[in-house]
Amino acid sequence: MSRARPDSPLLFDLPIRPDFSLEKAARRDGFWPVAGTDEAGRGPLAGPVAAAAVILDPDDIPEGLDDSKRLDAAARESAFADILARARAVSFASLCAGSIDAGDIRKASLEAMRRAVACLSARPLMVLADGRDVPPGLACEGRAVVKGDARSLSIAAASIVAKVMRDRMMAHAGGCDGRYGFEIHMGYATARHRSAIGEHGPAPRLHRLSFAPFRR
Repeated sequence: MSRARPDSPLLFDLPIRPDFSLEKAARRDGFWPVAGTDEAGRGPLAGPVAAAAVILDPDDIPEGLDDSKRLDAAARESAFADILARARAVSFASLCAGSIDAGDIRKASLEAMRRAVACLSARPLMVLADGRDVPPGLACEGRAVVKGDARSLSIAAASIVAKVMRDRMMAHAGGCDGRYGFEIHMGYATARHRSAIGEHGPAPRLHRLSFAPFRR
């Protein structure tokens, strides 16, 4: 898989908050609409990797958009509702633990982003993708944006949607199987989670068996 040349700003060049400058530049170059895409759940031991894609309305951008990691749960939920109400298009996709194990987490994350973009109700002419890689197979131009969720409002919106949706999926998993506490740690390798794995072993179809501590 080829790796796109990333846009790698120096740390002191990063804006305090994401803005719409990358989207405006793409529009000036004739690429419009612009979608942002991001993933959630690369690191956990369990659950899917999720991705979202968002096309914002430049005349009606929700307030408070930021990297989902810098928002608490209540702020994310509020922003999530605002994005759904005001964005031009929003989509979501995920790949399960089995799909992650069949390849690797990087490929699964990029495929989830590609699927999210493909499911948008409006066709973008440019995709801004968080990270160092453009998802392969896009039907339009793509640009990899390092730390994109801190730089682009469209990517920040996608990061919020992906995080909220994945957290809801993990909360549901916790409701179905209360042994692991998925609704609390969302599948990350907390002490409680590792202790539950030691006691009960992996949960079928939920734990990523290619990840430590399962991998032999």
